[in-house]
Amino acid sequence: MHYDVTAANHGLRYDPFKAIVSPRPIGWITALDGQGRVNCAPYSFFNAISDKPHMVAFAGGGMKDARAFVEETGEFTCSFVSWELRDAMNATSAPLARGESELDFAGLEAAPSHYVKAPRVKAAPAALECKWLQTVPLTSLEGVTNYFLVIGQVVGMYINDDFIVDGIVDTGRMHPIMRGGYDQYFQVGSEQMFKMTRPAGGGNFDEKRKA
Repeated sequence: MHYDVTAANHGLRYDPFKAIVSPRPIGWITALDGQGRVNCAPYSFFNAISDKPHMVAFAGGGMKDARAFVEETGEFTCSFVSWELRDAMNATSAPLARGESELDFAGLEAAPSHYVKAPRVKAAPAALECKWLQTVPLTSLEGVTNYFLVIGQVVGMYINDDFIVDGIVDTGRMHPIMRGGYDQYFQVGSEQMFKMTRPAGGGNFDEKRKA
């Protein structure tokens, strides 16, 4: 099939966009507001966007609590969502009143961060501690949308030592889950992962850039 996205004439029960752009990593964002109230919410419009410096971003519509809290205090954490935490993660997506703790609602314990005030999810095997850089309004061919991209720089990391093997982080051992379309998720373990070595080319791009 081939259809016009603007006309949405696909004839399917639901928009297939999220099912096609998948699996997507989940940013489990925790932030505090100026009163010290906590918000914890999962975002599947999330990813790493730079490693020099380390930067991540998540996107959402309107002025949701995660964005509001991040902009108010300038910090957030992103906890890693594993298979064991799938139900708790899903529980934190519930639409609670502003200031009501999703961590308490989901039966999760918070752990203090080292470099930011926002806590991380204690049970998560890894977490990123971030400083807010900017919020970018997203525009489209039709004009300004109601979506915003929140960008943060990673200033600290937590990694459970159980998942460090031979000097590297064993992502598969953590059994991460990722978002698919509709109500679907993916689980990945070490048995589904594989390696490929980058082919040799015409030289190192970074070295050429320095020259």
